[in-house]
Amino acid sequence: QVNLVESGGGSVRAGASLRLSCAASGRTSSSNAMGWFRQAPGKEREFVAAITWSGKTTDYADSVKGRFSISRDNTKNTVYLQMNNLKPEDTAVYYCAARRANTVSRSSGDYDTWGQGTQVTVSS
Repeated sequence: QVNLVESGGGSVRAGASLRLSCAASGRTSSSNAMGWFRQAPGKEREFVAAITWSGKTTDYADSVKGRFSISRDNTKNTVYLQMNNLKPEDTAVYYCAARRANTVSRSSGDYDTWGQGTQVTVSS
């Protein structure tokens, strides 16, 4: 079983940057692709970004493309989400997720393990 712990959230002004981290522990060898999702109050959880084991393949939601960047350091069992030029509409709880398959997916149902989430609040 893989355990995921997110960190790096906070409250910032529009235009600022944050870097979220997702540290994996446990049977990390059983996890391949990783993803970030977010959920704003009263809204459905939505896909943000995903990355394969090697990092060679990534995918982004249109709403964050060009502003967010996903990366991973497998020596540290950690996945990152660099968020630049943050906007108030980026305010949400951000979740890290892992899936056993090594392909990126935008569907939350394709992910097997989830972290507890970290709050990101962006004020105008």
